[in-house]
Amino acid sequence: MASASELTWWIQISSSTKLRVGRFLKAHGLKGAIKLELYTDSPNERFVPGAVLELQVPEESPWFGKTVTVSELKWFNSSPVLFLKDVSDRTQAESLIKAILLVEQPLDVSPQEPDAWYDHQLAGLKVVRDGVEIGTLLRVEHMPAQDLLVIKTEEAEVLLPFVKVFVPKVDVSAGVIEITPPGGLFEQIEEADAN
Repeated sequence: MASASELTWWIQISSSTKLRVGRFLKAHGLKGAIKLELYTDSPNERFVPGAVLELQVPEESPWFGKTVTVSELKWFNSSPVLFLKDVSDRTQAESLIKAILLVEQPLDVSPQEPDAWYDHQLAGLKVVRDGVEIGTLLRVEHMPAQDLLVIKTEEAEVLLPFVKVFVPKVDVSAGVIEITPPGGLFEQIEEADAN
């Protein structure tokens, strides 16, 4: 099971953040290409030729503390495959499997898409329901089906699907997330305390 630090999608460093934009899955072919799991909605902007990516790998990895440079991003059967400068064979590609790819992102820059935020912009915001503050957003969990908000209340941590029907308003500048959760999600905590 992953630790909380592995589930955090950002690392704050001074006035910028290191965002996870992908993870290497497996070698593709014999010439150093690697299949990529995307953590970004903008792969064609993040993986342009010449882009330098930092690697998050264990300390014992030969890649620890190093960067890689993108040569080309290609798509095979709708799957992204990355070619890197100086990675020219399958053995080198296999040594990068499971590496997380990081890019530096200024803290004050938001995604260009409407109703889109970086995780670090949401962490710590007040969570409000019917005008009453009920907790604080700890983090966003990215699950296969949908993203989940991890909300810290006085009693526990509650997971809420990050969908418009349950999260109608996010106001980063005001520091507030308004929610309309399904019945019973937060009441169960209150009932448990009453008993």
